[in-house]
Amino acid sequence: MSTAFEKIAGGLTDAIAYAEGDSRKGRVVAGPDVKAIRAKTRLTQVKFAEQLNVPVATIRDWEQNRRCPDAPARTLLGIVKADPKAALALIGKAAE
Repeated sequence: MSTAFEKIAGGLTDAIAYAEGDSRKGRVVAGPDVKAIRAKTRLTQVKFAEQLNVPVATIRDWEQNRRCPDAPARTLLGIVKADPKAALALIGKAAE
């Protein structure tokens, strides 16, 4: 049975190997393609941010992969991706 320390040490070893180029030792979960989702709405970054009630800097960070949306934001973006018009209409109603 592994101790917590051994599990953490193993994870750190894998992380170091991944950082050094061994892609077998890590897993990267890609976030949603925010730019493509926004493109479906035909909105600018500023207007899209206003519609989602988030700072425009957040949209820019997501689109430039400086940050990844958290779980609730990924869910919201998934809804917008599925049906942009209906999703943005519901978000607008919820904000009233």
